[in-house]
Amino acid sequence: MNHSFKTIVVAALLIMSGVSASAQTMIQRNNIKLTSDRMTPEALWAMGRIGGYAASPDGKHIVYNVAYYSVKENKSHHILYMMDADGKNQKKLTTSTKSETDAAWLSNERIAFIVDGEVWSMNSDGSNRHQLSKTNGKVEGFLFSPDQKHIVLIKSIPYHESIQENPSDLPKATGRLVTDLNYRHWDHYVESIPHPFLAPVADDGTIGEAKDILEGMPYECPMAPFGGIEQLAWSPDSKKIAYTCRMKKGVEYAISTDSDIFLYDLEAEEGMVDKNRNLCKEGVDLPNNPFAKQSENRVDPTKSMKNQHINSIGKENGFDYNVGYDQNPKFSPDGRYVAWLSMERDGYESDRNRLLVFDLKEWKKTYVTESFDSNVDDFCWSPDSKTLYFIGVWHATENMYQTNLKGEVTQLTNDWADFGSLQMLNDKQILAERHDYFNAADLYVVTPNAKKPEKTEVKQITEENKHIFDQLAKGKVQQRWVKTTDGKDMLYWVILPPDFDESKKYPTLLFCEGGPQSPVSQFWSYRWNFMIMASQGYIVIAPNRHGLPGFGSEWCEEISGDWTGQCMDDYLTAIDDAAANLPYVDKDHLGAVGASFGGFSVYYLAGHHNKRFKCFIAHDGAFNLESMYTDTEEVWFSNWEYEDAYWNKDLSENARKTYENSPHKFVDQWDTPILCIHGEKDYRINANQGMGAFNAARLRGIEAQLLIFPDENHWVLKPQNGILWQRTFFNWLNKWLKNE
Repeated sequence: MNHSFKTIVVAALLIMSGVSASAQTMIQRNNIKLTSDRMTPEALWAMGRIGGYAASPDGKHIVYNVAYYSVKENKSHHILYMMDADGKNQKKLTTSTKSETDAAWLSNERIAFIVDGEVWSMNSDGSNRHQLSKTNGKVEGFLFSPDQKHIVLIKSIPYHESIQENPSDLPKATGRLVTDLNYRHWDHYVESIPHPFLAPVADDGTIGEAKDILEGMPYECPMAPFGGIEQLAWSPDSKKIAYTCRMKKGVEYAISTDSDIFLYDLEAEEGMVDKNRNLCKEGVDLPNNPFAKQSENRVDPTKSMKNQHINSIGKENGFDYNVGYDQNPKFSPDGRYVAWLSMERDGYESDRNRLLVFDLKEWKKTYVTESFDSNVDDFCWSPDSKTLYFIGVWHATENMYQTNLKGEVTQLTNDWADFGSLQMLNDKQILAERHDYFNAADLYVVTPNAKKPEKTEVKQITEENKHIFDQLAKGKVQQRWVKTTDGKDMLYWVILPPDFDESKKYPTLLFCEGGPQSPVSQFWSYRWNFMIMASQGYIVIAPNRHGLPGFGSEWCEEISGDWTGQCMDDYLTAIDDAAANLPYVDKDHLGAVGASFGGFSVYYLAGHHNKRFKCFIAHDGAFNLESMYTDTEEVWFSNWEYEDAYWNKDLSENARKTYENSPHKFVDQWDTPILCIHGEKDYRINANQGMGAFNAARLRGIEAQLLIFPDENHWVLKPQNGILWQRTFFNWLNKWLKNE
């Protein structure tokens, strides 16, 4: 290992005998001393990571969560903090070794939170703690009604629709008898699913017996794998619950993204249709249900939904069937409207996220961000119920916007940064987190000025990792535009090392983004971190190639069915432009790195780079697309992106081209060292893809390494694995690009 990585003394990362978790946390925040001014893996894992946050009803205080990681113990500890709304008078509320999360205000003086799978409450100073629920540690999320007479609890229930339950007389049997698709998802076998439970709350806060809102229904809510409590919402009068659900299972679940927003009425009688009303499809039932067994328009599960009847019946019938993803409902403060994120087409997980407003009085839908040709990623209502604030990516930054009910959109911020997770702090200010390539997430208060957006005020109120960043030298970031081979303009980021000297030559990395339709915006990552790459002496070229949001729908959608065409030309255009026109880029020491679709890109470029690169790194990338088609658990993805199952005799031209250009078919042209990384619990892109690429490289006599994680999924989440990942990553680059 290169000893430059051992540049941090972090006693606080160790769980030390005789030192309380409280003392450890304060040591972490105050006494971390670095022995170098360059970002290292150890410095990254020493940082506190701000998570959920919430403003008190009067807007005067904020409670928020920070996660700290112990490398020695290989685990995290979640702490709750309290502060004034201006960031002053910070106080730590968590004093035990147990993690505390999901803080929510019950009043201006009382907070609810989760510890050990139960709902607790405490005073805003951390005193007077009481356990409110008794579920044997089964609570995964909660949402109190505004009047605090009811609560929704998220708990998992047994699920045996795809995996049969083993015989009771074989309690130690480990086999699983699978009978349908959706038998495993993301990183786990699907033997349980989350359900929302409704329970009464006594005057003293005690939670009573909970009833399953979806009792008898084999559907998940919130939706796996990433959905949380944000997929449910209470009406202001506490009489209704809006929730997200995809009511499908088996093959239908695997090929469809059609989730809906349902309205559960607490006062409706049991058995009434109105108890669970579908706001997306009520009154406009799908004619000739394409998922029914007997249907002339039945969906073909081996082909893209793109041109199937499910995505055209709306136009044919003049109805909006909301057949794509619909999720994350939020009631307006006056209770008249429900807004949510809505995608138009079924089977397309990267369709444009629009902001839909449903008028419960007029019973009609309005899309209020149609003039914003990109995704809405989060939103919140203003107190007047006439304005919505939202964030979305445009030209590689995630900024803040507002819209009225007529769909008139105004941009409020214009930073080289990414904002996230909006909520109202008070009548006039918004609470949000913000980060960029050289700053981890902190909390900010935004005072919007729609009439003069340039005067929108953005004020930082936390400095969670200031004690670390003050010791680190930061690089710089630049934007550069270049013409693509099809004559369009492409933006790419140039990330420069600390103490950059334009007269010197630097080894340079081409960063290949995943998704394939995820933005190369000003993200902060604890793995794919551009600051640490630059700090290790590398220039990073990060193209916003075809297929990324933030440059219009046409640009974003050109990648589907064309994984190895224009987007690959864009990668090479960016690195060629940098090598030819940026004198500090060492064109003789170039590397290409990427994860997921970025890993696929690396595998493809390995057979098509014409000796541009001296080494490659591919993390969790697809290598053999025929295998990938049936390996992945979310079939809708392969169907939309490839257009056909590989065995279909009537392959579309895009499908034929996709399979013919699979990276594994060009291994005979590989000639460059490659590092393959993969997690064995990655069920999105299975580990056999990484193993196959590594094995092929070695059989070809090419220098290669395989970093395999038996206990990681599509991401790397454990502290020691994370540091091993970073060390392996840079050791490989240093060997081939720095000759170390």
